[in-house]
Amino acid sequence: VQLQASGGGLVQAGGSLRPSCVASGSILSVNMGWYRQAPGKQRELVADITSGGSTQYADSVKGRFTISTNSAMNAVYLQMNSLKPEDSAVYFCNAKVVVGTLPARTSTFWGQGTLVTVSS
Repeated sequence: VQLQASGGGLVQAGGSLRPSCVASGSILSVNMGWYRQAPGKQRELVADITSGGSTQYADSVKGRFTISTNSAMNAVYLQMNSLKPEDSAVYFCNAKVVVGTLPARTSTFWGQGTLVTVSS
């Protein structure tokens, strides 16, 4: 499974971006999410969404970011509004995918990251 992320860029504070991440081929996702990593910091969860539609967000982005998927759940999007300089980071998507049954097995795949830079 390959995940291709795009949609990052340079934006002024208060602006918006909508990164997207698309998986190659047909996958059965259990969970898809976005993480970010700023220079010198650990990678952190931004938001994720389950196949049942449940979402969770980092406290720092609640009310500003919205995660969504397409109906096939092989693509995930992150609508980012009211961006702040502290949102600047490389954003990575991931997908927890069913890779086997009986017993059920899953594996997590990562995209290559897309850079978001928010200027003050």
